[in-house]
This record gives sequence, C-alpha cells and structure tokens, in this order.
Amino acid sequence: MSNEIQKFQDPGLPEHVHRKTDVDPKAADRAERQVSILFVLSALSTALAIYAYVFISDEIFFFLPIMGDTNAHQLFLGLGMAFSLLFIGLGLVHWAKNLMPDTEVIAERHEFRSPDEDRADFVRTVKEQAGAAGLGRRSLIKRTLGLALGASALTPIVLLRDLGPLPGKELEKTSWKTGTRLVTDPGDRPIRPEDLEVGAVAQVLPELEPGKVRHLYDIAKDAVLLIRLRPSEFQLDAERLSWTYDGIIAFSKICSHMGCAVALYEQQTKHLLCPCHQSTFDVTRAAKVIFGPSARPLPQLAITVDSDGNLVAQRPFNEPVGPSFWERSS
Repeated sequence: MSNEIQKFQDPGLPEHVHRKTDVDPKAADRAERQVSILFVLSALSTALAIYAYVFISDEIFFFLPIMGDTNAHQLFLGLGMAFSLLFIGLGLVHWAKNLMPDTEVIAERHEFRSPDEDRADFVRTVKEQAGAAGLGRRSLIKRTLGLALGASALTPIVLLRDLGPLPGKELEKTSWKTGTRLVTDPGDRPIRPEDLEVGAVAQVLPELEPGKVRHLYDIAKDAVLLIRLRPSEFQLDAERLSWTYDGIIAFSKICSHMGCAVALYEQQTKHLLCPCHQSTFDVTRAAKVIFGPSARPLPQLAITVDSDGNLVAQRPFNEPVGPSFWERSS
C-alpha cells in the first residue's frame, strides 16, 4: 500500500447563475429605487431623533400597552437612532444582494507584501468592481447613501451639545431655602424633633411647593440625612453647633467623592459610610473624612424649628453638594 498522499482534483467553480437584476434592467432600476428609499428613511429617522432630542420635553409621558407610562422624549430619540442605523443596514444588504457584482473570484494568497504586479492588478480590479457596482452610473443610490450617512453623523454631533457649559450655576443649587420644611422620604410628612430618638437616622427631603413635582435629579441633590446624638457628643465649633437643633444634625446624603448615597450609619462609632468606595465620615466632627478617597466632608445643612415645631432649614447649603466638578469654587 502506497504512503503517498493522494491529492484531490480541483473541482473548479460551479456555473454562475445570474440574478434577475443582472439580466433585467427594469428589475435593476426597481432595486435601485428600493435601496434609495431605505436610505431616505434612514435620513428621516435621524431627523426624528434630532427633533426628539431638541424639541420634545422629557416631562411628556403617555401610555403604551405592555410598556405602561412611557417618556416620549426617550422613546422617540431611541426609535429615531435605531431606525436610522437599521435602514442603512437594510439598504446596504439589499444593494449588495441585488446590484453589486456576485461573480465568483479565485485569488491566490501570498504572505506579506504582494508583488508589484499583483498590487497594480488589485487596484485595477477595485476600480473595475466599483464601476460595476454602479457607483458611477447609479447616481441616485450614491446621493441617497451620502444623505443617510451624513444625516446619521449629525446625531452624535448634536449630542455633543451636552458637553458645553450648559449647567451654569445649577450644579451649585439645591431646592433647600430658608424656612423650607424637612419632610420624610418616603411619605412627605413634616418631621418634628421628638420623632427622632437618640441614635436614630432619617432621610428627609425639602417640602414641595404647591403644584411642583419632585424629579429624580432633584432628589439626587436634595437628599439629606438627619442623625440625632446627645449634644455632649458633638465636637463642633460654635458656628457649626448652631446649625444643629437639640442634638439633631443634618448632612447631605450625596457623597463628596463620586456622588453615591451615603446610606450606612454605624451607631456605636458615630460614623457614616459610603458603600461604593468606603469613604467614612465622622458625624461628631461635622462629617470630617477619616477614611477613603473622599476629599471633603459632607455639606452640613443648618436646621431649626418653625412656629409649629417642625424642623426647617435655616438657610440653603453653604457649599455645593456631591462630587467635585470643573466650575466648583470651593
């Protein structure tokens, strides 16, 4: 028995089968129109996304079956961007399957750099195939493809608007004002000093004005922790001590490192702990940082009581809450 390897005979390529668009000019023109329509739909979808981003308020909601209450701004922005890419993809696939050349080609593989003759042949082949694909004579596809691609590029450019100096002074502001009542979260119930025992902790928010709605981005800046200690346990200067009331002290719940919620209170050590990066704040010393990456204490809210005996803010925060930002002045 021979040990020689038996080589398979090259079967060659099967006979090429022409598509309908290869032999019927009307079918080719129809396919060209279909591709162009898909590219135009892509451009219109991009226009929808830009319109939703600029003109549709993020406070508009409507009911959709299964989805429930849906934010119109987010829905149409997402649909516009999704359909923009979808129609470009469908148009390219339809163009490739019906109009671009589909002849079988055999190309010998070479390692590293090909000979100059092969490189020149490649360039010539690319030019020929580009011409055969219709880039030169199918001007309608070329124009609508350029429209779709150009329009889709506008979406990220429009989104760059958020990188500008839009916040202004808003990052330094909260909803706390002089005389604003502290209300429980959840519940929105006014809170009185006798509601808190020594060692107790409560999350509070500013009382809403009539007709106002509380938004998530407001809670992200307004959330405050109330903690009650024995007055003798505080190690505060006279000014900071005047910001407390009968052993009750209030701090922003927003960590000064990365903006996480400082939600863990160690009653024995009087420490507040951020669960994200373990920044630790000493409540008895005006939330001074004693461990972790945070660079600043938690802002303290000055509190007192009103004529009805409810806890209220003496004044707004005297510094911006949350993590550092470029425009921060303190």
